[in-house]
Formats: sequence, structure tokens, C-alpha cells
Amino acid sequence: MKATLIRATAFSLFLAVVPSFAATPAPSEIVPVKSRQIENFRIGSDQKLFGKLEFIGGIEMSSSNALLGAISSIRFRPDRKSFLAIMDTGHWVEGEIQRDQSGRLAGTSDLTVTSMIDANGRSEQVKERMDSEGVALRDGEILASYEGLHRVDVYPDPGFAQSRPVATLPLLIPATSLRGNRGLETITVSPKNSALAGGVVVVSELSFDTAGHLLAAVLDGPRKGIFGIARKGPFAVTDGAFLPNGDMLILERRFSFAEGIGMQIRRIKGSDIKPGAVVDGEVLLNADMGYQIDNMEGLDVIIEPGGDIRIIIVSDDNHSILERNLMLEFRLVE
Repeated sequence: MKATLIRATAFSLFLAVVPSFAATPAPSEIVPVKSRQIENFRIGSDQKLFGKLEFIGGIEMSSSNALLGAISSIRFRPDRKSFLAIMDTGHWVEGEIQRDQSGRLAGTSDLTVTSMIDANGRSEQVKERMDSEGVALRDGEILASYEGLHRVDVYPDPGFAQSRPVATLPLLIPATSLRGNRGLETITVSPKNSALAGGVVVVSELSFDTAGHLLAAVLDGPRKGIFGIARKGPFAVTDGAFLPNGDMLILERRFSFAEGIGMQIRRIKGSDIKPGAVVDGEVLLNADMGYQIDNMEGLDVIIEPGGDIRIIIVSDDNHSILERNLMLEFRLVE
């Protein structure tokens, strides 16, 4: 009888203690979105072809909910309409794009915005701890890169929105070489049939090696190691994604009070990416304030059923009334 009482008491104590160790459910909210179509990329011009990119269309998004904004990276699911984005305020964003009868971007569904959970099971963390800048999809996993506390966390997929990280990937780049607010801005997964064989690639925004090249690394696979990217003028890397042939696109932005905002997309040959290399590439698009751009931060590649390659880029409005939430779509003209 005494032993039974002891076991019952112990079990009751166990039940009382367990909730304190469980992760608190992450706050989630539905954010309504209104969209205005953008028909021309160059302001005041019907021009559609810009170098090797053809402008398909775009949208400007707004909401009565202040949560909309701060989008740093975006990835599309295999259905080509569902997407997962990440905010640098430490939030997941899930939604779907909508198209008109001509196939152009027309809007998005209402967005589901969920606070990310850290390794200690905490959500709604301060920006310095959860400054999430990049997101990537890998089989059964979501990878998220962070500035400040530089790291790449691995979340389960499905289930990422209500889960703490299940692992953290080795960075290879010394954390001391990464600048506090200019660290791991980009994370992307290479095609399995490419020279990188599905390796995960990270690129810093404005952190440099001793020769002044942007720090980057392949975190796993046959070409695992650190490499450099030649910097182009005042531009900083904000996101990247791979083309089907293994080449990598990187999105870059610039800002100055004298010239305003600018952006460019650069194409880097996948075969050039290897440990110790310094890579550069062709600029596919360069745009300034004469174009429908803003603080462009996210880029992804979509492959259409017929083989067309679409590039979608999104902006980060920094939750400022002076900036806009944009989503623009281009077709790569080979």
C-alpha cells in the first residue's frame, strides 16, 4: 500500500512538472491581404524584356494588420502556388498566390503568420535572438538562417510552425567572421543532380574574407567548404536560389541617400562553386528607382510544367509607411 502511494504521488508530481518543459504553442494569426496588380516593371513604360528576363507581372500587398511586412525570404512548394516565407521579426508566413485569367499574379490568399519557436521552446523572442533572414526547403525539413546569433536551424516539415528546431547545422564559416547585422542572409539547396549534389549553400550579406570577398559556404555534400563571392560595387546579397541546371541566382540590393534604392540579380555558374574558389557571374537584371522596386529581399525559382523558368522576388517593407510589400515575377529567357 505504501509503495503504491509513493508511485501515485511520484506520477502526480511528474504530471505537474511536464507542462513546464513543453514548448508553449506558438502564437498564430490570419492576416488579410489586399493586392494591387503591377502591369509594368519600368515606370511609365510598356517594356517587357529586360536583358534575359521578361516581366510577367506583379502585385503590391497591403493589410489592415500590422504583421504584414518584414519578409526576408520566400520558397514555393512543388505545386508552384503555395509558399513559405520568413520574416526577420522571427515569424513564419504561409500562403498561396492567385493568378488572373492571363496567368499573371493577381493576389494572395490571407496569410497565416506564426511566431517561430527557438531551441528552448520560446516564441515571440526579441529580434537579436530570432533575426531570421533565409529559409530553404529540403526533404522533410525547413532550414532557417539567422543573423545576430549566427546559425542555421533545422525544423521538421510538416510541423515546423509548432516545433522547436530539431538540429543546427555546422556553419563552417567562423562566427567571429560574420558581422552582427550583415551575416547569413541567404540559404538555399542545390539540385540533387548538380555538381553540388543537393548541398546546402549559405551566403553572407556583407561579411568578408581577408581578401574582401563575400563569405559563403557549401555546408554539406561533395563540395563542402568555404568559398568567396566577388562583391559588385555597393550591393549586398539578400537571397538566392538555384536554377535546374545547377547555376545559382543571387538577389542583391543597394541603398544610399544620394541614389536611393537599387537591386540586381546575378547568375553564378554552379560548376564554379567549390572550396577555396572566388566566384562571379553575369548580371541578369539591374534596376533603380525608375522601376517598380523597393527593398528587395527574397527570391525563388519556379519551374513551370512546360519547362519555363519563373523568378519571383519579394520586398521587405521594414514595417515602414515609406516602403511597400511587392511581389514581382519574371521569366528567364535563355
